[in-house]
Amino acid sequence: MVESALRIGVDVGGSKIEGIVLTADGEVSELIRVPTPRHSYEKVLVALCGVIGQLQQGRQLTVGIGTPGALRLPGETIKNSNSTCFNGKPLQRDIEQRLGHSIRIENDANCFALSEALHGSGRGCRSVFGVILGTGTGGGIVIDGKLQTGPNQIAGEWGHNCIPANVRSSITEDRQCHCGRWNCIETVLCGAGFRRSHVEAGGASVEPAEIARLAAQGDAVASRSLETYSRQLAQCLATIINMLDPAMIVLGGGLSRIDQLYELVPAMLAEYVFTDQVLTQISPPRFGDASGARGAACLWPLLEASYQKSAS
Repeated sequence: MVESALRIGVDVGGSKIEGIVLTADGEVSELIRVPTPRHSYEKVLVALCGVIGQLQQGRQLTVGIGTPGALRLPGETIKNSNSTCFNGKPLQRDIEQRLGHSIRIENDANCFALSEALHGSGRGCRSVFGVILGTGTGGGIVIDGKLQTGPNQIAGEWGHNCIPANVRSSITEDRQCHCGRWNCIETVLCGAGFRRSHVEAGGASVEPAEIARLAAQGDAVASRSLETYSRQLAQCLATIINMLDPAMIVLGGGLSRIDQLYELVPAMLAEYVFTDQVLTQISPPRFGDASGARGAACLWPLLEASYQKSAS
């Protein structure tokens, strides 16, 4: 029998694989972190299954995994992953064959959104949009506690929409995205995009956290760069609010640790959202980097009857 009060969640990141056991009340009872093998799909499989095996400890717990990218249906191979060794690979099937039972896989930004909606900053909100601002720019949508994915498995992928015209006017030249398209939102809002904008404004090539620190100390170039980035974020988030009208937007990823965003961005939204009063809240995450594994565990609802799958 499945121990339905406990669930395993695993977050596969570029540098680490984090696995947890989540209790029924949303607490982490066990945690394991191991380095992610780089550039080797087979080694990632071995590491993943090793983490899951250690967490199972002879029990039969449901397993959810958050990964970069999404499932391509109906073949169920991975697509759109910036961890390129996953692309085109039947990750879910390969893991299930090794474990001998079914698992659930979802995009890591979706797992982040689900975690923050169910147990984190968005708890109690009917609709939550979870944003990742880090190496990439992703998103996930949760309504009434349910993750929204869509027939293409790309719901929430706002980072690969084209930047709005008012954002385009604030960059000096077109930017090519890793997806092959030009001027995706990700090229401006990801960490590398922020750094590039700062350099183009006359600043040094430093990380976003350093730009924010310099701005807090009164550095004029850093202050302008941070204000420009905040306005670009507000302009891009306005397109989400105009379309989805979420009660809460939770920011995640490395750039979500920039405290000034939570003062600057809400104040700018009114210029771009189609309403006389913006009621959508902008919040930092409750769980930070831990949200990915938490959300992966929540891909299985409590009281799931069974997760055994025939080996045939």
